[in-house]
Amino acid sequence: QVQLVESGGGLVQAGGSLTLSCAASGSIFKINSMGWFRQAPGKEREGVACIMTNDDSTLYANSVKGRFTISRDTATNMVYLQMNNLKPENTAVYYCAGLEIATDTLDIGEYDAWGQGTQVTVSS
Repeated sequence: QVQLVESGGGLVQAGGSLTLSCAASGSIFKINSMGWFRQAPGKEREGVACIMTNDDSTLYANSVKGRFTISRDTATNMVYLQMNNLKPENTAVYYCAGLEIATDTLDIGEYDAWGQGTQVTVSS
């Protein structure tokens, strides 16, 4: 089993920045890709970014390219999502997820482990 715990959410003004953190524990050796997803009120959960654990290659949703950066620290088993120039439409619960298959994808159905989420609210 893999346990994922997100932190770092909060309230920020439009144009501001936040960094989300995800702490991974348990059978992390099974995980080959880590992703960030979000779910806004009344909307489906969507992929934001993912990072491969073998070569640190990344994949981003078009809506966040150039503003969000995913990274990881192998020494501490942490994954981060740096979010810059935040917009009100970025308001959502952000989830960290782990994937056992070695592929870069933002397909929600592929991911095997999920955190509980952290709320990000961007005010206008």
